[in-house]
Amino acid sequence: MESVNQVTCEKRSYSREFKSHQHEFGQFLFPLQGSLDIQTKWQEINLNSDYCFYLPPRFDHNYRSIDRNEFLILDISTQYLPKDTSSMYLRLDKQWASIRYLLLEEAKSNENISSLVDLTRYVTNKLQISKPPSIDYIHNHYKEPIRLETLAKIEHYHPVYYSAWFKKKTGKSPKIYISELRLREARHLVIGTEWSMSKISEELGFENSSSFTRWFVSCEGISPQKYRNLNNG
Repeated sequence: MESVNQVTCEKRSYSREFKSHQHEFGQFLFPLQGSLDIQTKWQEINLNSDYCFYLPPRFDHNYRSIDRNEFLILDISTQYLPKDTSSMYLRLDKQWASIRYLLLEEAKSNENISSLVDLTRYVTNKLQISKPPSIDYIHNHYKEPIRLETLAKIEHYHPVYYSAWFKKKTGKSPKIYISELRLREARHLVIGTEWSMSKISEELGFENSSSFTRWFVSCEGISPQKYRNLNNG
């Protein structure tokens, strides 16, 4: 990218030797063929066709590819980025795959820069609202025991750094975030169903109704049965 005020979308390939740099712009990498090894201070990622990856400006990283490869690269001027962004490792779901397709079409035509800018704005907006894979995992598994190491591994972070990254992302520690999800579901089940406390405790992954009741009291200050009675009149 010649200027930090530009947006560039093009196909690139990478060599087998590790190279190290940072850039003054944000960069999205979409695999088309092969994989790319990316190393940052806290992450080691093998970026393959199942994921895409965002690198924020001025972010030191090493990279190489040991196989035949091709990537669609979107270099994003800082004027289109939020003030504070972090690296994002994202599953290439249907929406991101559709975005990649549209970017490929823009890269082929390379005629209307305004269309590419509009698409880039959409990408950066989606970047802000997308859930990283580990947070997605929490929302799908919060009723089960979740280890910090498991979440860190999903993001390819060191566990110590993952906690700091998570708090920056959500404003909460992983433990509190998970507990709040369980409590929200607990309130719903206590008020919105006629399930017994034993069934609710089993649904939420507690060993028994006693442990569920103790946890609920510690969170709400009253027992789940009293909470039900008060809210259901």
